[in-house]
Amino acid sequence: MPNRETDTPAPTEANVARKGRGTVWAIEHRFAQRVREAFDDGWGTPAVAAADRDESPDEEPGPATQVIEEHVKTILAGNDSPDIGFDLSINPYRGCEHGCSYCYARPTHSYLNLSPGIDFETRIVAKVNAAERLREALCSPGYVPLDLNLGSATDAYQPAERRLRITRSVIEVLSEARHPFSLITKSSLVERDLDLIAPMAGRGLVAVYVSITTLDPALARRLEPRAAAPHRRLRTLRTLADAGVPVGVSVSPLIPFVNEPELERVLEAAHEAGARRAFSIVLRLPWEVNPIFQQWLQQHLPERAARVMARVREMRGGRAYDARFGTRMTGQGTWAQLVRQRFEKACARLGYSRERLALDRTQFRPPPLNPAQGTLF
Repeated sequence: MPNRETDTPAPTEANVARKGRGTVWAIEHRFAQRVREAFDDGWGTPAVAAADRDESPDEEPGPATQVIEEHVKTILAGNDSPDIGFDLSINPYRGCEHGCSYCYARPTHSYLNLSPGIDFETRIVAKVNAAERLREALCSPGYVPLDLNLGSATDAYQPAERRLRITRSVIEVLSEARHPFSLITKSSLVERDLDLIAPMAGRGLVAVYVSITTLDPALARRLEPRAAAPHRRLRTLRTLADAGVPVGVSVSPLIPFVNEPELERVLEAAHEAGARRAFSIVLRLPWEVNPIFQQWLQQHLPERAARVMARVREMRGGRAYDARFGTRMTGQGTWAQLVRQRFEKACARLGYSRERLALDRTQFRPPPLNPAQGTLF
C-alpha cells in the first residue's frame, strides 16, 4: 500500500480538477485486496487529450452521482470520544456530495468497499428508514434522552435530501417526541424545515450550527465544490436567527495558510449575521484523507503545498495526523496555541459564548410506535 504519510499522487488523470468535484481520484482504500497504479503508455488520457486541445478539464462533465438506498437496523450511534460534546448522533447519509477534499469522514466509505475519493462524493448511501428506526429507538423501554447531534459525519442537508427528505422525517419524529437535538450543516436547505425547527427552538429543544470555512467564493468553490456559497450560508444564519433559532458558527477545519488567515473575518461576518456561539477545529487528515488533501493542494495551491503540510506536521508531532484524544481537534505546538489564542480573543471581543447551549431534556415523551394509530389523550 502507498505511504499515506508522505506519498502524493503521480501526475495522471486523477490529478485533473473537475468542476463540481473535490476529487476524481478513485484512491484505493486501506482494506482493498489489490492496489492499482496508473501507468502512462504514451497514448494519453481523456484529460491529457483535452489539455492538448487547449480545453479546460473543468469543461468536461464530472462523474454523475448515484444514490443507493439502504434499510438500516439502527440509526442512533453512540459517542465515546471526550473531544465531542454530544452523546448520540444521527447521520441520514453515508458519503457526501459536497465534495470537501478535507472531509474526515471520507475513510468511512472503506467499510462499504468503496473509494474514499470519488466514490465518497458520487456514491451516496441514503438510510431511507431512518425515521422508522429512530421512532423504535425512542420507544424502547428505559430510553433516556441524551445530547443528540444530527449530521456530525456527513451533511444531513446535502443535495439528495431535497428529494428524499430523510432528514426532515427524522426531525418530524424528534419534534413529535420533544427530543432535543443540535445539527450542523453547510447547506441552506435547512431553511426548508424551519416550520419544524422554529417551534422546537421556542421550547429550548434545538441549536443549529452553520459551518463557514471561508468568505472567499473562489476558494469555497474549489474547497467545497457543491456546498452553499459563503454569502448564502451567512444568509441562512440570519434567517434562522430571525426565526428565533439559536445559531452558531463552526470555522472548521482551520487550514494553515489557506483559510486560517480569515479566522477573525469569518467570526465577525457570522456574528453580524446572528451567530452567538462558535467553535473551530484544526485540519484533520486521517487515513486516505491525507493523500486526497495533498492532491488537492497540488492541484489548486501548488506554491503553498509544502508550507501547508510542514505546518500541519508541526502541530501533529511530525506526522500528518495524530488521532489521540485531547489533541486531535486542536493540534499541539506553537502554531496551534497561537491559533487558539486568536480564536478565543476574537470570540471575547465579539461577544460569542463558548459554552454549549443547554437543551431541555425534561420535555421528552416517547412517540407512539405506530403514528397512524394515535393516542387516547
